[in-house]
Amino acid sequence: MPGSAPSASPQLSPSQLQRVGQRIWQNECAGTVAGLTSWNTGEDFASLGIGHFIWYSTGKKGPFEESFPPLVSFMEARGVKMPAWAKGPCPWGSKASFEGDKNGPRQTALRTTLSKTVALQTEFIIARLQRALPKMKASSKKPSLVQAHFDMLLATPEGAFCLIDYVNFKGEGTAPTERYNGQGWGLLQVLEGMKQPTPAAFADAAKAVLSRRVQNAPAARKEQRWLAGWHNRCDGYKRKL
Repeated sequence: MPGSAPSASPQLSPSQLQRVGQRIWQNECAGTVAGLTSWNTGEDFASLGIGHFIWYSTGKKGPFEESFPPLVSFMEARGVKMPAWAKGPCPWGSKASFEGDKNGPRQTALRTTLSKTVALQTEFIIARLQRALPKMKASSKKPSLVQAHFDMLLATPEGAFCLIDYVNFKGEGTAPTERYNGQGWGLLQVLEGMKQPTPAAFADAAKAVLSRRVQNAPAARKEQRWLAGWHNRCDGYKRKL
């Protein structure tokens, strides 16, 4: 995937990295194998893997960054054999067709592969985080503050989890398309809004950013239905890894 030079890596032990992957899986899919292939109500794309990586079907491109095709390339580069049909656009054009084929051979096989590659999917998300800092600083009016908050969070296991999970959850916050009323809701906006560089302060800033997103969202999207779950996820950042 294209991007700027990577920043420092989180210093996590193998057991901590495993917990990061399991918690992301829990956050996105309730920790279930069935949840590894999903199409959420009200969305125009499939959500796959522990990070619910976005996959658009032919002719569809939404405002959110597509992440499943880069994941497929990432895993193949590390020796995971992916089926040919998984290397192009999403073959299901709607939620109805996707759900109708939920227990078909393609999704069943894909869930098996995804359930066995949690560590690689976690590595993929961390690689995205490493590319995020230069992009966020370039987009921010407070680059020194963003750098300081990022570095201090990255220095602890719990802080690193905040960064890793949120960049997968709501993106870097740098894409012009990921705005409502000109205001973003990604990692950049959370880092800029933090009162101090702690996981608890990160959780509070994330909740404020997401509340603002819902207030600014087009009424037709009915985003209020998701806010309680989003806030609950953010409260999880206050827990030990």
